[in-house]
Amino acid sequence: MVIFSGCTQAGDEKSGQDTNAAIKGNLTLTGSDGIETVYSYDEILEMQDALGYGYSVSTVGIKYGPYECRGVPLTELIQKAGGMKENDSLWISANDGYMWVFDYDQVNGRDFITLNPDLKEIEPPELKVILMYEQDKEPLSYNDGAPFRIAIISDSKDVITEGSSWVKWVEKIEIKGGNS
Repeated sequence: MVIFSGCTQAGDEKSGQDTNAAIKGNLTLTGSDGIETVYSYDEILEMQDALGYGYSVSTVGIKYGPYECRGVPLTELIQKAGGMKENDSLWISANDGYMWVFDYDQVNGRDFITLNPDLKEIEPPELKVILMYEQDKEPLSYNDGAPFRIAIISDSKDVITEGSSWVKWVEKIEIKGGNS
């Protein structure tokens, strides 16, 4: 017989460490001109934020959420790198090698397939794509993608988006110029 025990309160009493503390990291933002700017975790938290509900589904039908998500709208973040034109794309890279590319419309919350909790397609409401750093009023945990994760949010708890674009462990965002 094996017995496991432990405590459920936040923190580790022996070390004094808060296990709900933010996992801090940097974000590199590259404009279409190739100029890179590195933002600290604290600098990201000082930027204009957005709050909404995020709910995703994996490619095998596992639902995650709904979560209350807080983060910086990608539209606000990319303005700091000179903005994005209609033919540009936004490349999101994670520290584990995963990458996702958003087009202009997606960065602006359009062209996503949206589903209800029964996984039936619905008319897309207003959506916002954010660089999330807080989930359910707590800093993101490592398993949830800390320090930064991409999330697609709305005002409703019942809107589900496809989870592949919810990039965990984001470390770099690049605006790539399109063919004009």
